[in-house]
Amino acid sequence: MDEIDAPLAQAPYIGCTTEELRARRKGDRIAAGVDQSVLFPRRGEATLHDDRLVLGAWGDDGDLVLRPGEVTSVANEYTKLYGRFIGGLLNAGKPLILGTVPAGEIYLMIDHRTFMETTDNRRWAGLVRTWLSSAA
Repeated sequence: MDEIDAPLAQAPYIGCTTEELRARRKGDRIAAGVDQSVLFPRRGEATLHDDRLVLGAWGDDGDLVLRPGEVTSVANEYTKLYGRFIGGLLNAGKPLILGTVPAGEIYLMIDHRTFMETTDNRRWAGLVRTWLSSAA
C-alpha cells in the first residue's frame, strides 16, 4: 500500500445486517447479555480510506466496499433490535448503524472488546460523518 492510499482509520469489526439481527432467536439475545458478539456473524477488518470504507470479509463475495454516495445514514444509538439490555449501561456499547445502498442497514461493533463489552463505535461514527461531509 502506498502513502497516497494510506487508511484514515483501521480496526477489527463484527457486524450484521438488520435482517440478520431481526432473525436472531430469544436465546441468542440472552447470550448477548454476556457476549454481544454472538449476534454478529460477520467479522473482518474495517478500513476507512479517503474514497471508500471497506468492511473486509463481509460475505461470501468478499469485502463490502462503500463509497461516500452509498452511505445514506450514520447512527450510534440503541434501537429496538439492539437495546441497552444487550449493549450494556455504558455508551460504549451502542452499535454503529450505517444505512447503505448495497447492503441495506448494517450494525457494526468496531474494535469490540468482549471483557468490558466496549467498542470504538462513537469515534468511528465521528470519523464516518467527517468522511461523508468531506466527500460532499
